Amino acid sequence: MSAPIVLAGNAEPLPLRFQIGARTIAAVQRQLVRVPLSLDMVLDGRLPTLPPLERSAHGYAITSLPLALGGAMAAAGAGMIAHARQRYTRHYADLTIGFDAYQAALSGNTRSGMKRKAKRVMEVSGGVLDIRRFRTADELNVFHDTARRISLRTYQERLLGGGLPDDPTFLASMYALAAAGAVRAWLLYVAGEPAAYLYCPIENGTVRYDHVGHDPAFNDLSPGGVLMLEAMRDLYAEPGLRWFDFTEGDGQHKRSFATHGAECLDLLLLRASLANRATLAALGAFDLSAAWGKRAVARWGLAGLAKTLRR
Repeated sequence: MSAPIVLAGNAEPLPLRFQIGARTIAAVQRQLVRVPLSLDMVLDGRLPTLPPLERSAHGYAITSLPLALGGAMAAAGAGMIAHARQRYTRHYADLTIGFDAYQAALSGNTRSGMKRKAKRVMEVSGGVLDIRRFRTADELNVFHDTARRISLRTYQERLLGGGLPDDPTFLASMYALAAAGAVRAWLLYVAGEPAAYLYCPIENGTVRYDHVGHDPAFNDLSPGGVLMLEAMRDLYAEPGLRWFDFTEGDGQHKRSFATHGAECLDLLLLRASLANRATLAALGAFDLSAAWGKRAVARWGLAGLAKTLRR
């Protein structure tokens, strides 16, 4: 039997958010050790071994834990309080099947929709589909400057703080990955204007969907979807790639372009203190109320409000 997976990490301040969609109502700060599972770890299906906790740490935040391992993971944190924060499908695509087979695996609606949207982008752009590709350090320097300007206008940046980073740590990582040939990036231009970007590191043959965004001025053209399909076309032409990992969380975009999915959950394991018990009880009650509210709004037919709550 293979040795258990041991993940090392230091505690860091992480907010436990009382959240409805993208909107944070309140947050409680906790010192947590993040335990993110890679796609290979998810597919391997083995329980990760938790690293020791520092005295100041409140617990662990485990993400993309296979759903079937939830009970065993809770038991492994003997004496700790377990709280499943969210459940979702970890979507991914098989990069070994060839682009034709990949397209055949997509739904008919996705295929016809992307064909129609790409045609529309080409019409606006004088008959060309202007996709620019980046992989060397010099190329990525150009990519980052343009993509960062798009990112500043995206909802990921404005609402979630999740746009394309521009801090020294990220830039150093980007250039190191470029030197190792382990990153791919793309820009889509519409009528000569940068409209969407995609940034994907590569590790052990797995391409990771790390940073994506588009200028909301081009919303009606669905530039992110058009760019995604062309990026997948490029990746299927590269030998040695195994998976495209859409990473944690669910979403229509991920569902549309994936070929497979694994049921996962994000699990909190906190020390059994009175403060932590109260925090998790409040989080659980809030999440239940938010879920009930979404169902009630959808049932009453307030589709626009339901869409807002899902964001």
